[in-house]
Amino acid sequence: MAGMVKGPAIFLAQFAGDKAPFNSFASICRWAASLGYKGVQIPSWDGRLFDLVKAADSQTYCDEIKGIAAECGLAITELSTHLQGQLIAVNPAYDEAFDAFAPPETHGRPAERQKWAVTQMVAAAKASRRLGVSAHATFSGALAWPFVYPWPQRAPGLIETAFAELARRWTPILNAFDDAGVDVAYELHPGEDLFDGATFERFLDAVKGHKRCNILYDPSHFVLQQLDHLAFLDIYHERVKAFHAKDAEFNPTGRQGVYSGYASWIERAGRFRSLGDGQVDFGGIFSKLAQYGYSSWAVLEWECCIKHPEDGAREGAEFIKRHMIRVTEKAFDDFAGGSIDESRVRRSLGLR
Repeated sequence: MAGMVKGPAIFLAQFAGDKAPFNSFASICRWAASLGYKGVQIPSWDGRLFDLVKAADSQTYCDEIKGIAAECGLAITELSTHLQGQLIAVNPAYDEAFDAFAPPETHGRPAERQKWAVTQMVAAAKASRRLGVSAHATFSGALAWPFVYPWPQRAPGLIETAFAELARRWTPILNAFDDAGVDVAYELHPGEDLFDGATFERFLDAVKGHKRCNILYDPSHFVLQQLDHLAFLDIYHERVKAFHAKDAEFNPTGRQGVYSGYASWIERAGRFRSLGDGQVDFGGIFSKLAQYGYSSWAVLEWECCIKHPEDGAREGAEFIKRHMIRVTEKAFDDFAGGSIDESRVRRSLGLR
């Protein structure tokens, strides 16, 4: 067992805005620090906070970003390319919707949009190295998601072909992150081809076990899928390189269950909630992370259909801090132990 969870940290994506203190990196860092946060995860697509291309090319700029955070007592935990990662693979059914994630000159031109996304991912690898972070948060994108529920039945080989193509597109990006010494942590999320453990394993096989292919653990999505979010850590802890502390609840009724996505968020059986207001077993999660030696960040991701985000952020810092476990360096029963005596050991076992 080595290290302990670092935190609390906060993902800035849901808080960035056009009004102070959320409209610049310096002011949003001061706000986060005032709430007790020790780290920030940066949404790399938000030009109000960060210039990804500049960060890829300029160590001076990255040092400035780190310095702004450090003046507030904050560290950069990870960069996020959730929007750009989504564009690495887009099924044509979603072309028009996902154009909004890319520059206007690529709209209506899926091949050009994907090329732009690849350059963004490679830039993120370089920027992550310059910032000195060890992991990167992203989405996988999806080719097969429209076929997640097989009706009518899927064409034979459709899923295999989709994952082979997904791996073909991602392998050069994973190699770029390997060159940078940074792990790619995919958030397993509905709408992505990587949405649970089974799909992650399928992708990991397709990229031939690439060492930079890893997981951003977000238990909220597993509550909504009714997947055991504690057993997940038992199975995949070696690949968990980032952690979003986000809460959710699942309250099925006689009218709706896991497929209640046509309803508004507040009316769904499965809803994201502010940290501590849902059904995620964070006591169990932090215990598992400590047990398995997870030593990276616990990052609040706020998404709630009820509570105000600033209240969620304020409460979330204390919630994470309260759940962090200082890992023991000794056994609780050391007081009853004795010095090593080989002859005694052999006598205890009835051995001569």
